[in-house]
Amino acid sequence: MVDQGLVDEEVFSFWLNRDPEAEVGGEIVFGGVDPKHYKGDHSYVPVTKKGYWQFEMGDFLVGDQSTGFCEGGCGAIVDSGTSLLTGPTTIVTQINHAIGAEGAVSAECKEIVSEYGEMLWDLLVSGVQPDQVCAQLGLCFSNGAQSVSSNIEMVVDKENAKGRVGENALCTACEMAVVWMKNQLNNEQVKEKVLEYVNQLCESIPSPGGESIIDCNAIPNMPNVTFTIGGKPYVLTPEQYILKVGEGPVAICISGFMALDVPPPKGPLWILGDVFMGVYHTVFDSGNLRLGFAEAA
Repeated sequence: MVDQGLVDEEVFSFWLNRDPEAEVGGEIVFGGVDPKHYKGDHSYVPVTKKGYWQFEMGDFLVGDQSTGFCEGGCGAIVDSGTSLLTGPTTIVTQINHAIGAEGAVSAECKEIVSEYGEMLWDLLVSGVQPDQVCAQLGLCFSNGAQSVSSNIEMVVDKENAKGRVGENALCTACEMAVVWMKNQLNNEQVKEKVLEYVNQLCESIPSPGGESIIDCNAIPNMPNVTFTIGGKPYVLTPEQYILKVGEGPVAICISGFMALDVPPPKGPLWILGDVFMGVYHTVFDSGNLRLGFAEAA
C-alpha cells in the first residue's frame, strides 16, 4: 500500500470494541487513525526489535505495589492475535494470587518452601545473587544462560522419581520462590511472613497454557494493575482485565492473565493482547518504528 501510494502515512491502527452487544466489533485503519476511537493524544515508545514490534516495558504494579520483576525493564509486544495478557509464570502467579484467581496447586513449589525456604532466605540475606541461590542448593545447575535442574534424589523419592521433568519443575519452582522472596526482602518483611506468603503464591501458580478462574462477586474488591510504558502508567481495572462469560448464576469469570514463559534470548517477554488493546487504542507506526497508545473511546 505504501509502495503504491495508496496510504497517506506508514501506519496502521487498532480499535477493539469490548462491548459484546455493539454492532461493530472494532476497526483497523491502514494509513492513519480514526479520531473517533481514542481520547487525547497518543504516547509513543520506540520499537526495540522489529520482528514482533517489540518495545521496552517498565515496572508492573498490582494495586500500588511494585512486583519488582520489570524494574530493570522487560521486553513486551502488543498483539491483536492474543486474547489475553501473557507474562512470565513468576509474575502471573503473583497477580493471580493478588486477585484471588485459582490456579493449579504446585506440589513442587510447596515442597521447595517446606524443605528449603529458610535456606533460600538465609542465602539471599547473606548477599548471594538471586540467580545463584538455587544452584548453591543443588536444585539447579548452570548451563549457559539457563538454569537446569541437577540430580536431586534427596528430594524426589527414587521409587516415585519424576525424571527430568520433575527435576526441572523443582528447579523452576526454586527460581520463582527466590524472585518472590527477594521482592519481599526489598520491602523489609520478616522471614516467617515471607515464607507464609510464598507458600500462598504456590497455590496460585496457573496451569501451564491454561486460564485461572475467579469469583465473579469478588471483582469490585480486586486491585487495579498498571503497566509502565515509556515512563507512563497504563492502568487496567478489574472490570477490564477479567473476562466474564455468561450471565447470572451460570456466569464464569476468567483472569485476563495467563502464564507464558518465552525462554532467553528472546524472552522473558510480555504479550499485551486484546485485554490491553481494548482499553488502549494502539498505533503501529512503521515509518518511525514506534508504537503509540491512547485511551480508547
